[in-house]
Amino acid sequence: MRRARDVNSGRALVGRDLVVFSNDWDGDPLSKTHIMRILSRENRVLWVNSLGNRKPQPNAHDARRVLRKWRDFREGLRQVEPNLYVLAPLAVPAFGPRAQRVNAHAVRAQVRRAMAKLGFEDVISWSFLPSSAPVSGSLGESLVVYHCVDEFSAFSDTDARQISSLEERLLRRADLVISSSERLLERKRLSNPHAVLVRHGVDFAHFSRALDADTRVPADVAGLPRPVLGFFGLVADWVDLSVFEALARRFPEGSVVVLGKISPDVDVSRLHGLPNVHLLGRKPYSSLPGYCRAFDVGLLPFVQNELTLNANPLKVREYLAAGLPVVATDLPETRGLGNGCFLARSREEFLRQAEAALGQGGGVSAERSELLRRESWEARVEEIRTAVGERMISLRGAATPPTPRPAVTGATTRRG
Repeated sequence: MRRARDVNSGRALVGRDLVVFSNDWDGDPLSKTHIMRILSRENRVLWVNSLGNRKPQPNAHDARRVLRKWRDFREGLRQVEPNLYVLAPLAVPAFGPRAQRVNAHAVRAQVRRAMAKLGFEDVISWSFLPSSAPVSGSLGESLVVYHCVDEFSAFSDTDARQISSLEERLLRRADLVISSSERLLERKRLSNPHAVLVRHGVDFAHFSRALDADTRVPADVAGLPRPVLGFFGLVADWVDLSVFEALARRFPEGSVVVLGKISPDVDVSRLHGLPNVHLLGRKPYSSLPGYCRAFDVGLLPFVQNELTLNANPLKVREYLAAGLPVVATDLPETRGLGNGCFLARSREEFLRQAEAALGQGGGVSAERSELLRRESWEARVEEIRTAVGERMISLRGAATPPTPRPAVTGATTRRG
């Protein structure tokens, strides 16, 4: 009996139509991107771009974002990969009760038109963002999934009360809640008992390329003095810039490399006067293994607050998969990742741990990389398939899954 249950649960996400509410598709691959790319091999996915978690501010950054969203809306439904379609809906950038009612009506209509065009039926809606709450559960879904990867009310640029209200609504509507950290699981389970833990995975095949002698080290880091202490990711207010500064002063003969977009509200002027700090900006995802090959140590200097304590930092796994030792802020989800991860609770301890990591042999190591092989996104998606299948069985009993359908033509095609 148990064996038959497992077989059925394993096929619950085969041949299905998924409506996914997430971040904008055109960006660096996030956990959501990895998961849905794998699921799109056997399911059709309608990816609905972000409805926003905050009001736009009167600055150049948000003005460009509004214009980009308008451009994407004008482009309409587009196919970006086999079985994966992107819709950029038009919504009011506000969270009050009136705006929520307007958005619920407008976005629901846009999503339903896209579903009809693609021939979607018996859909599963999959929400990564609380802002989808006015729409999730109103599309005739057979299952509503809330996949929680952050404590959204803890972001400094959001209206915490409004976001908490939206998330609570989504939690109570969801048939299944998937949390990416133990702390998130404990919190979300208070509102929905049908919650499970599936931690982040890693694009192991991609980042382990750092070990390949044929992987090119980018020219802007190839000749930097060693040791090279490197970071990649969004430089936002949860990144402790004082650690970069302290490391640059502790290793004046070495280099501190920071790759990534700098949020408009983050002041990095303290780093500009340091000759061995290199702010190189955002780099293509495809080039990251080459940068990791140039690093001696990977860095994750996060401040400790409600946002980071609930997070499961993806970058630590990516550094480790590349074979790098990592010095990271001591957070619940950075513990237990093996001897290659050196944890720090203060700026001074960060410096000591960087010295310890270098002392044990910096640079890429096949042995460190192999520890992450079983942490791949493919393995995580298998956990997700089981969780979804078990929940569907508990709701409706075992049923024969639908036959996979071919990709629908007729949408604008553009490779992403």
